[in-house]
Amino acid sequence: METLAAISCWLAKQHVVTWCVHREGDLWCANAFYYYDPERVAFYVLSEDKTRHAQMSGPIAPVAGTINGQPKNVALIRGVQFKGEIRRLEGEESDAMRKRYTRRFPMALAMSAPVWEIRLDELKFTDNTLGFGKKLHWLRSEQA
Repeated sequence: METLAAISCWLAKQHVVTWCVHREGDLWCANAFYYYDPERVAFYVLSEDKTRHAQMSGPIAPVAGTINGQPKNVALIRGVQFKGEIRRLEGEESDAMRKRYTRRFPMALAMSAPVWEIRLDELKFTDNTLGFGKKLHWLRSEQA
């Protein structure tokens, strides 16, 4: 659990996620502000249904992506690569996550875009502040 706690602590301090979806030979990436839920090990984003990535995702799809800072010094590089599943939330589940999201990003109160969950199944955290090339790995399937 120490690995997930260290990764979660860093993720809670970031705010932009990049994720990629694939469908019928087409590949597309998107960026968005995210709310991270450490208990569910998931990101929550707002995105309109008409976007290319939402159209490709449909109600649920496999996803991969990254979160990274922009340090100029290689010794300070930190970043996460992930694999999981994106799905469009509905009803009460959507309402509950929208409240958490808008608490973090109040400007989103003006948006009516659907809420999407990116459930993380695999995380790789590179943290050069712990030593050059130091990697921490987490897999959902290994958790009880």
